[in-house]
Amino acid sequence: MSEAVFQETTAQPRTQSVPLAHLSLELGHLYMEDYEAGPKRLGEHFAEVRVWADAVRASAARRGRRPRISTCFLIDDYFSRFSTPAELVPMVLKEAEKAGLVIDYLARESACAVADRVELAESVMHRLVESPPPGSHGSRPPVSRTGWLANGERSPSASRSALGEVKGWQPPRETAARNHSIFMDVELWSEEDGRRLWSCPFLAAVWQLARLGLLRHLGDPVLVPTEWRGADFPQEWDRLPPVVKLSDTNAAFSAYRTCSLMPNRFVAVEDAVRLVLDQIDVDAGALRQVAERSAAEGMPVPAAVAQRATYVFYEEPGDSSEAGGT
Repeated sequence: MSEAVFQETTAQPRTQSVPLAHLSLELGHLYMEDYEAGPKRLGEHFAEVRVWADAVRASAARRGRRPRISTCFLIDDYFSRFSTPAELVPMVLKEAEKAGLVIDYLARESACAVADRVELAESVMHRLVESPPPGSHGSRPPVSRTGWLANGERSPSASRSALGEVKGWQPPRETAARNHSIFMDVELWSEEDGRRLWSCPFLAAVWQLARLGLLRHLGDPVLVPTEWRGADFPQEWDRLPPVVKLSDTNAAFSAYRTCSLMPNRFVAVEDAVRLVLDQIDVDAGALRQVAERSAAEGMPVPAAVAQRATYVFYEEPGDSSEAGGT
């Protein structure tokens, strides 16, 4: 006599797949001061980006097939809100068009924190797996408490002798150092008036996961593009969908690989993004789907998620400023 086995349907793991292009090409991720500088500043940005976008497309085409490439643009509406979508988005699209560029997908940075009532940043934070330095003994508080993520062992607190000399100082050490250490310690969030303010590098890491087709909530895709059919954009940022499809492209928003074109003042931010990506326990089902589909197309992706993201940093003429405090 056989025994029947009953299971809850929700107990069976599932990960919904998403459409994937070959490459997600980001045409910009600027701060609000860039928009405040007006159309001229945006025009200069897109004119520079056009040169590198053509080079990236030519490089992708060298693989002997016609690549599926989608373009995207991220607007910072999280740290500060300048103007309105009705005023700002048409200006961005117009300046991009003048440079011969088409923005297929436009996204709001605040959606990397919360989108469609899903706490995306919080969800990704809970998937962080710190790389414990050799010989560590758990004395350092976890990232979930401190909000700081490092790629190795921090320099321990040093004591001073009666003469004021520092005793027992040791340098920080990178966990995977080659000959010499390159130590990084990244702030993932801060607290302001009891509210958690996510850092720019952490939100950008969430953005990369979405573009790589690796972001899920309970197995379902998030930051799914909404096709924009309205004549005018809304007056309020919260009325603009998290990701908007603006063109008739057949290339999907997410892709096997990403390439981001941006000013060189973002180098430090994106170095921090790669550190975060290296320590995220990405949804196993999503990883498997991307690996299988990319291999079937003869374009296998690196096992390390951070290695799927590439960048082009251009020099801004006459700009000596550094990336701002976001």
